[in-house]
Amino acid sequence: MPILSTLIFWPLLGALVVLLLPHSQQHRYKWVVAGICLIELLLTLWLYHNYQIDKSLTYQFVEQHDWITLKLGDVGLVSIDYLLGIDGISLPMVLLTALVMLIGAVASWTIDRKQKAYFALYLILTSSIMGCFLALDFFLFFLFFEFMLLPMYFLIGLWGGPRREYAAIKFFIYTLLGSVLILIVMIGLYLSVIDPAANILTHTFDLRLMSDGRNYLTNSILSLTGQVQILGISSRSLAFWLLFVGFAIKLPIVPLHTWLPDAHVEAPTPVSVVLAGILLKVGGYGFIRILLPIFPDIANQYAYTLGVIGSLSIVYGGFVALAQYDLKKMIAYSSVSHMGFVLLGVASLTVVGVNGAIFQMVSHGVLSAMLFLITGVLYDRTHDRQIDNYRGLAAVMPVFTVLTGITFFASLGLPVFSGFIGELFTLMGGFESVVLPIWVPAVATLGIVLAAAYFLWTFQKMYFGPFWTRNIKNEALLTDLTFREKLMLVPLALLSLVLGILPSLVFNLTNTSVGQMMAIFE
Repeated sequence: MPILSTLIFWPLLGALVVLLLPHSQQHRYKWVVAGICLIELLLTLWLYHNYQIDKSLTYQFVEQHDWITLKLGDVGLVSIDYLLGIDGISLPMVLLTALVMLIGAVASWTIDRKQKAYFALYLILTSSIMGCFLALDFFLFFLFFEFMLLPMYFLIGLWGGPRREYAAIKFFIYTLLGSVLILIVMIGLYLSVIDPAANILTHTFDLRLMSDGRNYLTNSILSLTGQVQILGISSRSLAFWLLFVGFAIKLPIVPLHTWLPDAHVEAPTPVSVVLAGILLKVGGYGFIRILLPIFPDIANQYAYTLGVIGSLSIVYGGFVALAQYDLKKMIAYSSVSHMGFVLLGVASLTVVGVNGAIFQMVSHGVLSAMLFLITGVLYDRTHDRQIDNYRGLAAVMPVFTVLTGITFFASLGLPVFSGFIGELFTLMGGFESVVLPIWVPAVATLGIVLAAAYFLWTFQKMYFGPFWTRNIKNEALLTDLTFREKLMLVPLALLSLVLGILPSLVFNLTNTSVGQMMAIFE
């Protein structure tokens, strides 16, 4: 089986194995899942090693097969392909997915209820996320994007906290709404785009063809002439904003973010790791892979608005995080703030800014996974996440304190760590942009100050001073990291350091693909 298809179907095979294993073998579930995810990571590293950075072709390892073909008489053909491929934009996301899903699999070893269902759903989720980043057919992308809802809904709703049903339903409704908006635009694009290489009129969902304005029918609903009006609004402008909202919910961007804190607070630690580390990135990936290449004219027209929304998310998320007393909720709002940098980089419409946005997604995927793992360490021991209920943890958990310090300082943008590089390049793109006024990225820099405030305040309050817990029974439970916990946290900390010192590991992948894509804005 070709490598990209293997990345998608290998976890499904693992899910089948888990389902077929008898209940008496449930102690083997975690090893099966960890083994499947480890092989996924090794396969993605092979992709990284064999990816040709300087190759002129935009996509590599392309797999294309006819899937659905319908003859509609005078209308022509409907062509839906099983079409996969990677470039410098998708490969970092694929690598991040494989790494975070492996870390999440190891974190899932503490799950002790309905293990068969949990681990099967976890592997199905892995498959659907991989499919999103590998699909080059919009219809196929949408199927994977939509299918992610199902396993995540159950993972939150069945294994979450006291308000898990509410959080799961809220997550499902918000994301389903975004999917409906994306579906509407996808249908409009299908009606507008044809395959120029076909012998007869053939409509297609191929994202590569949708990104070329020459493939749009002259009088179609989304033709580049923009003559079609819907309620007095240009059809292309309306489609752009529908698509933007659909992906912005997933990122999420203020004010479409309210599902995220509830989902994080109620989700079990491994699910929070996956949600923050990968699922949020699907929204940013949608901006870069679909929104910019297909609607460059509208993106240029509304770049100022997008930049303002991005800066608002950065500052708003930072202020709300500063007001939190629940450690997990603070980290959730910090994710809202940090994802605002992704939108700012995209809105800059510069090669530097978009490169920075991709790097920010990779960096945040690593660091947010660490942040939620750190929260999980405390919660697994005491079932208490309140910041005010801990003091002086450094005295009894020194290794945990060191790793927490590394994570906090990396997340607030300390140089030599990956968080600094991502924020630096998105801000550079904002200041360099000709479509954004200087004050937009200038306001965004306040997010760095706010991040320093809430991370340092939390670190000082929880880890220094005399050791104390509000519930005295918890003092005996607060032991230092186990080997399994070190196995999850230490590699992520080292990776953040390596990416901070050698950001070219990511930029060498992204720069050529981003440059080719952004050439349409020159």
